Amino acid sequence: MNGNSNGFGSAAAAAAADYIRRRHLHEIGENQCSSSLVKHINAPVPLVWSLVRRFDQPQMYKPFVSRCVAQGNLEIGSLREVDVKSGLPATTSTERLELLDDNEHILSIRIIGGDHRLKNYSSIISLHPEIIDGRPGTLGIESFVVDVPEGNTRDETCYFVEALIKCNLKSLADVSEGLAVQDRTEPIDL
Repeated sequence: MNGNSNGFGSAAAAAAADYIRRRHLHEIGENQCSSSLVKHINAPVPLVWSLVRRFDQPQMYKPFVSRCVAQGNLEIGSLREVDVKSGLPATTSTERLELLDDNEHILSIRIIGGDHRLKNYSSIISLHPEIIDGRPGTLGIESFVVDVPEGNTRDETCYFVEALIKCNLKSLADVSEGLAVQDRTEPIDL
């Protein structure tokens, strides 16, 4: 498990490990790598979930997505075509919604096609309430499993995917925390 500690103690780490054990179940094949990353977000779960659950608009917080076109309703089996910003070794990704649980705040996707090297990639992101500095916060956990491409090692593959997910989680935190601050701002009477 990787992630940001942000000064949280062993109780938070134990909670995260428990959530990962219960919610982030991946079958890992022989030539695959997998990892879980954790991010503490200074915003309440409903606000963060309002961004994460938008399978049709990942660009709301994912900085490497330039465009997304979703097909059908927002339900399990829905597909989206994602255009990736230049600078990454990819241009497009076709992704299927595997799970969208509004009660447990879990979203899972699987990449089923596109121009990239992430074969048999699937991820799960879950959000869990926690108190941060006396305010409602969110523990975000994202896990993945992916094939190790020929010519790469398991460590290289995990490092690359973890770097992308860390960037996405940091952006999710930045966007969510910005919205949370706006929500807390009192109107100024002139």
